[in-house]
Amino acid sequence: MPRGDTAMAFLRHIPALALCAAAALLAGCAGPRLVESDVSSFSTLSALPSPPTYRFERLPSQQAQAAAFAPIEAQAEQALARVGLRRDDTHPRLVAQIGAEGGYATPRYWPYAPDPFYGRFGWGLGYGGGWGFGGMGWMMDGPPTLYHRKVSLMLRDAASQQVVYETSAVYEDVWTDDPTIYGVLFDQALTGFPRPPAGQRKVRTEITPQR
Repeated sequence: MPRGDTAMAFLRHIPALALCAAAALLAGCAGPRLVESDVSSFSTLSALPSPPTYRFERLPSQQAQAAAFAPIEAQAEQALARVGLRRDDTHPRLVAQIGAEGGYATPRYWPYAPDPFYGRFGWGLGYGGGWGFGGMGWMMDGPPTLYHRKVSLMLRDAASQQVVYETSAVYEDVWTDDPTIYGVLFDQALTGFPRPPAGQRKVRTEITPQR
């Protein structure tokens, strides 16, 4: 199929896709939600390190935005505690480096907009140090927003500086509640620690949205 025909075929499906997104949001905004992320993990650990201690190492950009980054670091610390690791800045067995990013996209064409050229499509990716809240923030005269969230975690042996654990979790949906989502993603990224299945997999968690 010629490229132009392919593009037109995609555009014809946008109204149906938009309605599906709206239906999903309306059906699930009041009750528990399923967070399904793509998790990729790689580990050389055979057991929980002894002692199971770590310290955080911040990147220069994270140091420059220390106040904004602190809530994300707190979410990661809670997730690490749930898999048996304890923060100890004085005697760490591991060095933990974390990352978080957020973005969004809106469709270029929206069938219910008064202006047929309403909106643009694009990702707004960047450092996810600040919290953002989404949900029922649009009506039929505006396009739904697809939110992108990602967390990453790398653990190094403090003595040898060798990477012993690497993991990430990516989530995209028309709904978001950042304090909750980032915390869930760190938990999902650490699923199976210290010996997770290698490579990419789907991880699902049911949560109740914050009010």
